[in-house]
Amino acid sequence: MPPAPRTGLSADWLIYDAPRNQLILYLPEYHAPANAYYQWVSIRPGQKLPITFTARKDLSLFLDNRLVFTAATPDSYLLDLEKLLPPGTPAGVHLLCVWHPAISPDFSSFTNAPILPVVAPGKIEPAPYQAQLRVRGHQGQNVFLSFLLLIGLLYGSIRAAYQPGFARIYQFDRLLGKSNSDEAFLTKPTITWLNLLLVFVFSLSFALLLVAIHTNIQSIVILRRLFDVPESAIVVRVLLYAALVAAFVLGKYLFLELMGYIFDVTPLVVVQYREFVRTILFMGLFLPIVMLFYLALNQNLPETVLWISNGVVSLMLVGTMVRITRTLHSRVSLLNLHLFSYLCATEVIPLTILLKLIVFTY
Repeated sequence: MPPAPRTGLSADWLIYDAPRNQLILYLPEYHAPANAYYQWVSIRPGQKLPITFTARKDLSLFLDNRLVFTAATPDSYLLDLEKLLPPGTPAGVHLLCVWHPAISPDFSSFTNAPILPVVAPGKIEPAPYQAQLRVRGHQGQNVFLSFLLLIGLLYGSIRAAYQPGFARIYQFDRLLGKSNSDEAFLTKPTITWLNLLLVFVFSLSFALLLVAIHTNIQSIVILRRLFDVPESAIVVRVLLYAALVAAFVLGKYLFLELMGYIFDVTPLVVVQYREFVRTILFMGLFLPIVMLFYLALNQNLPETVLWISNGVVSLMLVGTMVRITRTLHSRVSLLNLHLFSYLCATEVIPLTILLKLIVFTY
């Protein structure tokens, strides 16, 4: 039986369990992605229920197992579910289905849209309702552009105020090998105003990328239970993810101290964390470039943008682990099974978890 009626869409989606012949709650960490997602929606005749969503080509919507919409092109859409019901349908709970024949639909992009005000007398009436009403551009495009401008201003201001320290971190010759300033940086304090400011800008850049491209991260059950932020609150989600990323970067030092104490390799903790901070900040310089690709190509080439994003994020995470491994190996041989186990516990396992949550899910 359907649950109690609710107003509009919710964040809880259902999938079909064939062996038991029933709909069950979809848990991203537990169930495999499906081609069809369901939700019970309360619809009343004469009462608008507009929703917005991003669809790939051939994405279809069903109401009570009746096809009501098919996306002809990849785009963002606005639909009124009330207009899609047959005339004379009584008020009640109806089953909404989102289905794609080839891939798993992006169900997290389905959100409730604000109801437009009634047209005043004397104004031009809107055109008759069409089943494929397209919304030009992304609903958060202006927000993303504003954040990109803010990130650019922050990088420029930090570079002007801390030019020597800024240059030590963002050296492109480090990509090819070990630069002359490596040892100098690894012996300097890690918690400085420069590093804190750069961690904040990096967190903001990474959060912007997560909100814009990896929108399904909000479907993670634990995250949704702790921070249930609606999809439409883009600014709030960017700031929330930025706070989570910054907490992860700064909190990793406590994790390394704990693991260093357990494995009795405490002298390596400071060097490992300094290399982690420097590499992650350097790699983060490329995240705003990915956002530019998103704003320029997402409407026409969404799959290409997703591949670019996943590639950059994977390179950032794997490259950070490789740099840390190389730095630690230059001091202590990691061929020792004890040190290799420590590296797996502090770098390899967290890397696998992050890749699963951010990259392989999409």
